[in-house]
Amino acid sequence: MLAGIDKLNFFVPPYYVDMTDLAVARKVDPGKFHIGIGQDQMAVTGITQDIVTLGANAAAELLTPEDKAAIDLVIVGTESSIDESKAAAVILHRLLGIQPFARAVEIKEACYGATAGLQLAKDYVLRHPGRKALVIACDIARYGLNSGGEPTQGAGAVAMLVTENPRIMTLSDESVALTQDIYDFWRPTGEAYPRVDGPLSNATYIDSFLKVWEEYQTRYQQSWQDFAALCFHIPYTKMGKKALLAGLEASETDEAVANRLLARYEEGIVYSRQAGNLYTGSLYLGLISLLENSQALQEGDNIGLFSYGSGAVAEFFTGTLVPGFEEHLRSTNHQELLDMRTRLSIAEYEELFTKELTNENLQQDPDTTLYRLTSLEAGVRYYQE
Repeated sequence: MLAGIDKLNFFVPPYYVDMTDLAVARKVDPGKFHIGIGQDQMAVTGITQDIVTLGANAAAELLTPEDKAAIDLVIVGTESSIDESKAAAVILHRLLGIQPFARAVEIKEACYGATAGLQLAKDYVLRHPGRKALVIACDIARYGLNSGGEPTQGAGAVAMLVTENPRIMTLSDESVALTQDIYDFWRPTGEAYPRVDGPLSNATYIDSFLKVWEEYQTRYQQSWQDFAALCFHIPYTKMGKKALLAGLEASETDEAVANRLLARYEEGIVYSRQAGNLYTGSLYLGLISLLENSQALQEGDNIGLFSYGSGAVAEFFTGTLVPGFEEHLRSTNHQELLDMRTRLSIAEYEELFTKELTNENLQQDPDTTLYRLTSLEAGVRYYQE
């Protein structure tokens, strides 16, 4: 029996900032954002959106009553937790109406958490025929106004339904993980924004990819030619490309193979250029973008996936596209979601960014998304459902 991704969806909040507007406001050459880091737009949340609402909006459209009755495991990967104790997965379990006799947990390891959840979900499904697991990656990447990391902010969620005999992608047991205790990016408890060593983070990301890819080749006798495409964790769209180029250069890859992988990479960053950094969801937003924007992929193609979480944990693993996978994608819905967003002025963005989370502000917010935060009482968050 094989297991993997049966359904796949993403959600981003209804606001965005154009990176040219941000560059002008910050007195920076727009090319630094559009070309230098490879970002065109940045998703922005209002105060009615948190990781619970992002995750619920991503998952709700996927799940049928039959799915909800068969899901035994709900896993949330996030580094934007709203509670130091209670898992967001517990709230999502209720909001989504999943059957009561299920486990619900939250996993943290920077941007790697959702991949850990996906591997756990795959293993659970393989051991429990007929049952399903729901993995949700949801985050809000915030570095502060006028900060060095501001142009690499973003927000959103990706939901993945994991089943036996999936209709999009099977997941292989062949994978290589790497753990290194490195302070390239971290956020001490109680601090609103992360601390980042940018040069170290970039170097660790690339080094981690090279290490896991080399070990993967050694263990499984695979090479670049064995993959139709590679997807990367995308904190900004140029980051994954730097790692891919470093890998291709190190192995002196055939030019035709290199050009094919680079072409697929560009297809895999279409949505990320419009949304920014989704942290735990970034790799999987890239996977969705690849599947929905490439005309070159076909059933049986192997897709390599590189997951990275600062601190640092990395993993290279693989999936295989199943017959008819393209019939189960949501290209039209995703394009409509991106097109219907409201473009904020920099003043509007800065006002949203600094708006205090109060009941009065929540009640006055015009947000009409399906799931949204409506009130906060004694530390308990209440949601429109």
